[in-house]
Amino acid sequence: MNILVTVPVSAAQREKLREAGKGAEIRYRLGEDLPSGRGGALPFEDLLPAEGLSVEDIAWAQAILGNVEPVFLKQSPRLQWMQTSSAGVEPYVAPGVLPAGAALTNATGAYGLAISEHMLGMLLMIFKKLELYRDAQKEGLWASQGNVRSLYGATVLVLGMGDIGGSFGRLCKAMGARVIGVRRTPGAKPDYADEVCLTADLDRLLPQADVVAATLPGTPATRGMLGRDRIGNMKPGAVVLNVGRGYVVDTEALCDALESGHLGGAGLDVTDPEPLPQGHRLWRLPTAVVTPHVSGGYHLQETHNRIIEIFAENLRRFATGEPLKNQVDLAAGYRKRDE
Repeated sequence: MNILVTVPVSAAQREKLREAGKGAEIRYRLGEDLPSGRGGALPFEDLLPAEGLSVEDIAWAQAILGNVEPVFLKQSPRLQWMQTSSAGVEPYVAPGVLPAGAALTNATGAYGLAISEHMLGMLLMIFKKLELYRDAQKEGLWASQGNVRSLYGATVLVLGMGDIGGSFGRLCKAMGARVIGVRRTPGAKPDYADEVCLTADLDRLLPQADVVAATLPGTPATRGMLGRDRIGNMKPGAVVLNVGRGYVVDTEALCDALESGHLGGAGLDVTDPEPLPQGHRLWRLPTAVVTPHVSGGYHLQETHNRIIEIFAENLRRFATGEPLKNQVDLAAGYRKRDE
């Protein structure tokens, strides 16, 4: 069994993968992309160096960990399984990217901690007007910015109840919020949710929500989900958070709503377009908090640790013929629910 690992790993993590693979041959090659395809320097001192990735490595592999450029996967006729180091998988679900019959799994479970804390930080920044105080600090202005808000008693609408949405919902619930989860298909109500609704209920729910948090993957069904009409239907003063894909939200409609004061703020780790052009008005809106798609990736070491743990468990299952965790439905573009 030939295993290709294209994300950086430490000596201890290599040993973990060796044990999970039960005699598999493992090549460590460093691809250009880090988790979520965002790139960046390697931040952890104990990671071992690796050779660069080649087409020959991809052709050799029966299983791959990492976000290999989709065009190169056409050179992988032996590939039986690919595990992305991201939660999003849209580049890999297009017809013809993976060989027929190859399984695709993702890194759901790795990002909830880091991204939900990032979301909470942006939300509290807006609720407490810290972004306005930061702007005033730059001008040397010692002045009140007015009343602030609390999560206690607020209604938080979480679009997407996977690892990230669930982690954020739990944080909000712990701070006294009423949490409404929104999912595509019926399912059990988790302990953090006061209510669970379907996407079809969204237009009814938006006017109730003090916070609308989008943690959705990129699919045709989620593109433009929060368009101009729905943004206009949101509760006056509501805050929008988006950490899934930028094109879930109509950027220009969002800017208009922030400029008019209809919305109280927006916390965005993703934008449309992305990267956000330097001259875009979103940069200059005082109630917008924008970060450059950094809530995930390797910015928190625990995220990296979890990516390797997920892959090690799936590698053990792959070696023993057990069903893999986090399998993706290639037609829907979503992770299947694990049995």
